[in-house]
Amino acid sequence: MGSELKLDTDPAEVGVDAARLERLDRRLARWVDDGQLPGFLVTVARRGHLVHVGRYGMRNVEAGLPVEDDTRWRIYSMTKPVTSVAAMSLYEEGAFELGDPISKWLPEFAEPRVYVAGSTMKPVTVPAVEPIRVKHLLTHMSGLTYGFHHSHPVDAMYRAAGHEWGTPPGADSAEVCRQWASMPLVFQPGTDWNYGVSTDVLGRLVEVISGRPLDEFFSSRIFAPLGMTDTSFGLREGDDVESLARLYLATPGTPGGPSSGMMFSEPFDAAAHSKPAFLSGGGGLVSTAPDYLRFIEMLRRGGSYDGGRLLGSRTIAYMVTNQLPGDTDLETFGRPLFAETPLRGVGFGLGFSMVIDPARYGVVASRGDYSWGGAASTAFYVDPVEDLTVSFYTQLLPSSTLPIRNHLRQLVNQALVD
Repeated sequence: MGSELKLDTDPAEVGVDAARLERLDRRLARWVDDGQLPGFLVTVARRGHLVHVGRYGMRNVEAGLPVEDDTRWRIYSMTKPVTSVAAMSLYEEGAFELGDPISKWLPEFAEPRVYVAGSTMKPVTVPAVEPIRVKHLLTHMSGLTYGFHHSHPVDAMYRAAGHEWGTPPGADSAEVCRQWASMPLVFQPGTDWNYGVSTDVLGRLVEVISGRPLDEFFSSRIFAPLGMTDTSFGLREGDDVESLARLYLATPGTPGGPSSGMMFSEPFDAAAHSKPAFLSGGGGLVSTAPDYLRFIEMLRRGGSYDGGRLLGSRTIAYMVTNQLPGDTDLETFGRPLFAETPLRGVGFGLGFSMVIDPARYGVVASRGDYSWGGAASTAFYVDPVEDLTVSFYTQLLPSSTLPIRNHLRQLVNQALVD
């Protein structure tokens, strides 16, 4: 799996009906034909063999440039599993324990306060009962939040400080962490689940513990061993800007017409054209389908790929085990806010969500299927029961616009015939 995606076996040999799998492309293509998606690339691999690649539509609608294997995509929150793997590679060296307070390395978080009442301008806070621990960052149980949630007074504080869909211009990871540490937590650490900037703080922790900028750590410890040559924080010098897919924003549909349309989003698009000041461990990478396939195949194979071992197999198994108290799902334990996963029947581990109750989840899926997605509607999942990896790429904000992720599972699983 280099820069091209080449099928390497007859799908029937690994229990996949190729004709039935074409239903997946047809369903996805309908969104493109209806003007709801610019284009897409989807991969299906089973037992380590790439058995399906679907490509359709444009990476740049206005210029008529098609989706190609080496198209670069903003993977946004699909950066989070990479950061989680980076952190756990340090854990395997004994650099920290999961229960360690993060203030050992990030002293700005030494005395967090927790919001209990009041307004954005006059919040009432109390001291945290226990510190934010490394495990809280990996599980989104830290009490940190996102400004774009628009559901809590602390979210509004984030927005007022310039943290909504991005971070203040010129601020690096050290500065943004100082800013987040100065604001209250949404809840006491470890008592709830809330999708937020936890993985960005984890990225900063990796920098401080390793003594290296996050892009350098990723390059040497993850990308080089896996042969991921086209993954980086924004485009690099010499990269062809036309290889980067354009970013589109969903627009409301017209009465009697499609449920939604899309428009080119120039401000969001331009942000990935160069390396940013803030190396976001929660959402800063651009990548290609062949590159990211190497990463998810490494997960499926228990931590190694083509001789490059990143983690031990027991560490991967622990990371994809539900860490929510009492083995509950996100709907029961977490906050009913946006996340890159459904909440019902889904648990959360160290950087991944996983299906813990397929019936409650409401989609044909295996128990233990783990995944994550990105804001521009990219997604991947690994199904250990079926020995399967699936990845999907497009560039449409927000990822909640279309039910792509459910269709991936139902249309891939109906094609399994062994």
